[in-house]
Amino acid sequence: MLTHCFSVIAQSSSGGGIASLLVSLIQLGLLIAAAAGAWKTFEKAGQPGWAAIIPIYNAWVLCKIVGKPVLWFILCLIPFVNIVIGILLLIELAKSFGKGPGFGVGLALLGFVFFPMLGFGDAQYQGPASAPGFPVAPPQPQG
Repeated sequence: MLTHCFSVIAQSSSGGGIASLLVSLIQLGLLIAAAAGAWKTFEKAGQPGWAAIIPIYNAWVLCKIVGKPVLWFILCLIPFVNIVIGILLLIELAKSFGKGPGFGVGLALLGFVFFPMLGFGDAQYQGPASAPGFPVAPPQPQG
């Protein structure tokens, strides 16, 4: 009886390995899509694209892009508060590109879809949506 249980577990675990690998590959693809979209979004806003993938520094640059003061960056470092601030920053990012608040919520909840839409789409950076808190360099012309 016990041997039968182990054989059933062994048989089911081999199929689980393939499913786990497939799920991991899908997650990796979604992560790459979100990172590439964020990279292009930062470049459209006149900031270095690589800044989008550097933890903590990306929050600093995002605050610069949307024109929020340094206090907002500090709030990004506080656990649980950073979730609310992050959503608000993404809404401001959407506004900075001429999109509505719903698009910003989409950036927060489905970044793997909305960041590529923003970065690779036809949206243009229109300047900080908020009152300037950081000096923002004008976007460089793409040529």
